[in-house]
Amino acid sequence: MSSKSHRIAAMVGTFQDQTLDARYLGYFNCFNRQLFYEAHEILEDLWLPDRGGPNGDFYKALIQLAGAFVHLQKNRLRPSAALFKLAQANLEKYPSRHERLNLEAVQMLIGGWLVQLEKGGFCVNPLTSYNIPQLALQRT
Repeated sequence: MSSKSHRIAAMVGTFQDQTLDARYLGYFNCFNRQLFYEAHEILEDLWLPDRGGPNGDFYKALIQLAGAFVHLQKNRLRPSAALFKLAQANLEKYPSRHERLNLEAVQMLIGGWLVQLEKGGFCVNPLTSYNIPQLALQRT
């Protein structure tokens, strides 16, 4: 097992014995704690072996979403917007609720961040300690 695999296993260990894949749940946990790079890494571990499967573009979109926020954390505003747009396009392929995630809400979240970036002329970073994205899974 690689050191990356060990790190991912440690991050998602508390989500074992859940109905959803621990890496999927770990993504949301990291994302909501602003650990966007880690969220990306965790979900990539789930996505890579099955990227051509039915959830391939769904997981890729969530990875792109986390990546967009990594770019915001590094003050790279245009690359962030590009990833937001890729995530939007990949999520459009799925129903409004998929894998217990309200994709309409996610699309609205992405749209809101794009508006903020464009309104600031890609010169003002909208990611602040008061403007923090959150994702929530719905109950079954």
